[in-house]
Amino acid sequence: MNQPLNYRNTGFITSAPDIRHLPQDTGVEIAFAGRSNAGKSSALNRITDQKGLARTSKTPGRTQLINMFEVTQGCNLIDLPGYGFAQVPLELKIKWQKALGEYLQKRECLKGLVVLMDIRHPMKDLDQQMIFWAIESRLPVLVLLTKADKMKSGARKAQLLKVRESSKSFGGDVQIELFSSLKGIGLDQVRRKLDTWFGPELERQLMLAAAENGETYTGETLSDKSDD
Repeated sequence: MNQPLNYRNTGFITSAPDIRHLPQDTGVEIAFAGRSNAGKSSALNRITDQKGLARTSKTPGRTQLINMFEVTQGCNLIDLPGYGFAQVPLELKIKWQKALGEYLQKRECLKGLVVLMDIRHPMKDLDQQMIFWAIESRLPVLVLLTKADKMKSGARKAQLLKVRESSKSFGGDVQIELFSSLKGIGLDQVRRKLDTWFGPELERQLMLAAAENGETYTGETLSDKSDD
């Protein structure tokens, strides 16, 4: 059973231009990606219940960096720069695309990808490219149709079903959910998915801690291995 994490404890760790400048490749990382207008920063702030957490990545000089936030030891959220900037020079686009592809394909502790897209304009070419990259790397994907509050209930449910149906063509582990930072739609589902992805690392930490204390971790309880 997955242990619910307290995402309010999330804090900024570092920014890096590529995987070579990131901290050691250990623990579990979950990356967030999306077009520049998909509401990624707002989503991260809502998930962590912190109004300004993701603003760290918006300060001058950090817009093309990989930003790392720690939820708890060994469990990190990765904020990838928004893609689709029309004004970004081609040379910079190519440089970032290389760094992004390298991160998705070579970062061993990356265990899940959250792709955010405006529910009114889902599955653009770059969105699909991100999902294909993840599937090629055998990563599970959670697609969040953001700004769901912009549509009436019936329309957003119809859009959800439409995108879910079209996503079957990807062939990988792709889950589609509604999300609204403003109204909190889908918030519980996102946190539960993150808990699931972080779960194995938390279990590993508990097993190590138990072993150091001469105990056995059975998933729910600790038992003393000594004969006394």
